[in-house]
Amino acid sequence: MNVSFVPPSPGRWRELGRAGGADTARCAHGSFTAPGLGTAVLSFPSKPLCPLHRYKAVWLIFFILGLGTLLPWNFFMTAREYFIGRLADKTSHVRNQTGEATLAPSYLQSVFDNFMTLCAMVPLLIFTCLNSFIHQRIPQQIRISGSLVAIGLVFLVTAIMVKVPMEPLPFFVFTMISIVFINSFGAILQSSLFGLAGLLPASYTAPIMSGQGLAGTFAALAMIFSIAIGAQQPESFIGYFTTACVTIVLAIVSYVVLPHMLWVLALSVCFVFTVTIGVFPAVTAQVSTVLGEGNKWGVYFIPVSCFLLFNVFDWTGRSLTALFTWPGKDSCLLPVIVVLRVIFVPLFMLCNVKPRYYLPVVFSHDAWYIVFMIFFSISNGYLASLCMCFGPK
Repeated sequence: MNVSFVPPSPGRWRELGRAGGADTARCAHGSFTAPGLGTAVLSFPSKPLCPLHRYKAVWLIFFILGLGTLLPWNFFMTAREYFIGRLADKTSHVRNQTGEATLAPSYLQSVFDNFMTLCAMVPLLIFTCLNSFIHQRIPQQIRISGSLVAIGLVFLVTAIMVKVPMEPLPFFVFTMISIVFINSFGAILQSSLFGLAGLLPASYTAPIMSGQGLAGTFAALAMIFSIAIGAQQPESFIGYFTTACVTIVLAIVSYVVLPHMLWVLALSVCFVFTVTIGVFPAVTAQVSTVLGEGNKWGVYFIPVSCFLLFNVFDWTGRSLTALFTWPGKDSCLLPVIVVLRVIFVPLFMLCNVKPRYYLPVVFSHDAWYIVFMIFFSISNGYLASLCMCFGPK
């Protein structure tokens, strides 16, 4: 006997999975057990049952952006030995316990940690407080992308400066200025990023926190790897700082890609209203009745068949989303159905529109016009409301 099995929705799979016991849907093993039905071995395509591709992609993007907020500061902290080494006073020597001459710690070396902390914490505090005023004057897109670009440029210059010989004092000043810059822009980036995540469900805040938590580990692993391949020489830190540059570039690309993960619903709403406004009422109000010539129906035809019918069924379509939401947010059918609404443009133009000069009248009867109007209005209300409902999710 051939058995056809239609798998439940992704949400239903999760409910069955949480239920456990003998009634559990075992996706991994390709079997399904239910009371009274026994166990059916199922053959699924390679596509996951619960894809949520868009959610996972946006989650990953927020994770990378979260990584980019704390990665710069962690890279500077982890490279402490590099900065300390370049601040050495090569003219000052002391003898150790074995009598060998070694370099004495310079004044800049002794105060480096204190100044590094001061130059990091003060700008971080100031710009975190100022961000409440900055966000009113600078768009969020500029704040996030601009901060990432600025931090990336600081790391690029830092990587170049590895090959540039400098005296300890100018190098110390340059390093402190770099720390001020990355923490100032880092504060703006972090506040703006959490503000962006706040516009979305709470589940999108978790990847930012996870990315920030990984930043220190990533920086430490990068340093260990650079040491393992022979990064004792200052010149070898070019690769270390370049790694930070690449990560920041990845964060910039992720932020550029982010709107494209969310643009489908917005574009769908715009297309729904574009098609509607394109023919209603400019075309639909020009249709003439063939049943109302010489009677009262001719007077009521447009007010009833065009305006009343459209608004009643538009309201009906909007109300239907409270009962069901098909197709789902991640379904490819949603944008396809939205695009297919363009068919109403030629359908109404082929009705009994007057005056006309080129196209023939194909759907002259009033019934055709009324049927088209019903589907046109109910699809407008339903699809627009559906996209609006999915948008905040």
